[in-house]
Amino acid sequence: MTLSRRDTLNRIAVGFGGLAANSLLASNAFRLPARAKRIVFLFMHGGPSHIDLFDHKPKLEKYHGRPLPFSERKVTFAKRGNVLAPPWKLRQVGQSGLWMSKLWQYLPTVADELCMLHSVCETNVAHGGACMKMHTGEEALLRPSMGAWVSYGIGTENQNLPAFVTICPTSLHGGENNYGAAFLPSRHQGVPLGTPGYPNSTAKNAKFHYMENKLHDRADQEQQLGLLRRMHERSQAQGLTHPDLEARLQSFELAFRMQMAAPDAMNIRNEPESIRKLYGMDDPKTENFGHQCLLARRMAERDVRFIQVSHAGSLPFNNEQWDQHSHLEQGHSINVGQIDKPITGLIMDLKSRGLLDDTLVLWGGEFGRTPTTQAGTNPAGRDHHPDGFTMWMAGGGVKRGFRYGKTDEFGYHAIEDRCTIHDLHATILHLLGIDHERLTYRHNGRDFRLTDVYGDPAREILA
Repeated sequence: MTLSRRDTLNRIAVGFGGLAANSLLASNAFRLPARAKRIVFLFMHGGPSHIDLFDHKPKLEKYHGRPLPFSERKVTFAKRGNVLAPPWKLRQVGQSGLWMSKLWQYLPTVADELCMLHSVCETNVAHGGACMKMHTGEEALLRPSMGAWVSYGIGTENQNLPAFVTICPTSLHGGENNYGAAFLPSRHQGVPLGTPGYPNSTAKNAKFHYMENKLHDRADQEQQLGLLRRMHERSQAQGLTHPDLEARLQSFELAFRMQMAAPDAMNIRNEPESIRKLYGMDDPKTENFGHQCLLARRMAERDVRFIQVSHAGSLPFNNEQWDQHSHLEQGHSINVGQIDKPITGLIMDLKSRGLLDDTLVLWGGEFGRTPTTQAGTNPAGRDHHPDGFTMWMAGGGVKRGFRYGKTDEFGYHAIEDRCTIHDLHATILHLLGIDHERLTYRHNGRDFRLTDVYGDPAREILA
């Protein structure tokens, strides 16, 4: 029987999904020296205020209650009022002298591990578009998520767990698309640990869905999967194949392998009390997010490639999310109180285990907050702000105790070393050893990439 080139490739690589991964892994065309093996993305859904937490701007106190001395952007989410000074003082911490709000009680102890990015910019002014831009590089059209691109590009070193796990993701502002694979082979999409929802699902009850088979024991499942694989390969030999069928079979096989690996990865009962306290699990205020961060560490040490931990808090009227259009002081106090000890514990734990050097930790939301109040709010809050805000990194080959970029005197515009979202993605891929311009996937007659046709790595932050 004569096979077409497509069928021959299918048989050799067991489907185009396998071929794509195998060719990328074997090729040096897009690979660079990797500084990080994996990434933990601590996503603060709603938009934390950079000027209240990390970006020290004395002019805000001087102009408090007065109008901004320059025109604002034309497109805003809500009507803005006068300048609002931070409710908390910012002070310099660590030997590096990074600025942090007095809200942070634990994070200053690891300040010298952090690399502050003070000039992130160019997301959408609305949550939906901004979240999509942050996660996929595109604010309107359906594109593969950052984690899916990483999985596609460098695969996984643990065949018994997903390459991309998202812990307690939220369902708003893009929802599953923020960790989806779009047109990439579907096995690269993020696998949620815990039910997607808003507010956060409880981490201690989080589990991978559709992994257990209560009708058949392990031996029966193994026979079933073997039969399905042989039937699929026979269809491939006859030219009757489709990438979606291969992806579905691969998902069955991964779920089968996860039945042994996943419960062990999620079992924190054997963690010593000292580790539980390090993550704040002895305090109801920090227990839930601490549990998520501890799960992230356990996934990282098992070589899951991309791990996302989302903090979204509770419903808007409870002021426990980062989207403080009003009640800024109350809301940010609650939020920082929930995450401060857990993320500090995560960094300390990764470092003590020798994992921080090759694990990139990324913290931030989809945008920052305005230096002005949102008009008509009492107690005062701030509007969405995509023109210049702060994210930070730790580990994974970035400079320690370093400040990159700058906003203007009011924290409004990124004016020095502007870091667009495409630049941010290019930097992340670079740290993982990927040339963002060469990591492409052909779809509908054209090549796509995470950074579209833009982006430059921020080489100044590389250690």
